[in-house]
Amino acid sequence: LKTILELLKREQLYAKFSKCDFWLESIQFLGHVIDSEGVHVDPAKIATIKNWATPTTPTEVRQFLGLTGYYRRFIKGFSLISKPLTKLTQKNKKFEWETESEQAFQTLKQKLCCSPILALPEGMDDFVVYCDASLKCFGAVLMQREKVIAYASRQLRTLEENYMTHDLELGVVVFALRL
Repeated sequence: LKTILELLKREQLYAKFSKCDFWLESIQFLGHVIDSEGVHVDPAKIATIKNWATPTTPTEVRQFLGLTGYYRRFIKGFSLISKPLTKLTQKNKKFEWETESEQAFQTLKQKLCCSPILALPEGMDDFVVYCDASLKCFGAVLMQREKVIAYASRQLRTLEENYMTHDLELGVVVFALRL
């Protein structure tokens, strides 16, 4: 608290005391719940995701991907899981909901409803980044002292799909370190 107040003073920023809350055990912030255990997905958002009906249009798929994409750092391999749904949002393509799409939809719902608690970073030491590349996507996880801080992934761009394995592995390292 002292550090934050000193920082505010040094930067000549002001906080209205009546709008400040101190010594809270948990707080809801931007769709997350932050407490002593770490960062959780807001239970209200989990309920929304659980009750989400199967999309019937590309717009509905985009809406679902928008919500789940906001929480992508909680889901290991998000890009790989969501690829069948992403394909449904492409223009000039017929919308055909297939088994693969349903499986991706249900997997994302399930993974968000039982998402892990992400640890809060402690200090500036002992961070480890694990990376992996496949022929479909990049994946990385940031950890500190064996605790997951965040997951990151993205689908390969069309040009990257032609890369050799060693180029993909280097590409995922660059991707992870840019985050």
